Amino acid sequence: MKIVVTSLFVEDQAKALEFYTKKLGFVKKHDVPTGEYRWITLVSPDEQNGTELLLEPNVHPAAKEYQKRISSEGIPATMFGVADIHEEYKQLVENGVKFTMEPTKMGDVTIAVFDDTCGNLIQIIQQ
Repeated sequence: MKIVVTSLFVEDQAKALEFYTKKLGFVKKHDVPTGEYRWITLVSPDEQNGTELLLEPNVHPAAKEYQKRISSEGIPATMFGVADIHEEYKQLVENGVKFTMEPTKMGDVTIAVFDDTCGNLIQIIQQ
């Protein structure tokens, strides 16, 4: 068994698609109308056949509450791996991404956290 799709709740699918492709550099893999919403998945430009990130609308009250609570507690909704966190941090800041935590060494890893403007905190990690 392997992970093929993982979901991330977002407040606005169009805004999230713009942020994740233009600011972070992910590639849109699927964008299929599903009634009022869309099935939008993204992949890493380096692994276009890898795990897909689904931009899931947070329309269900439980999803809204979950997203609001973890964000308000400073808990990242997901984590992305990077090869060089300091270079990635610099590029993202230049792209206008707002960080809530600069690159910080924690044991054998270095992490940083940013706001995706769609209701989530996202952690990047260099292992």
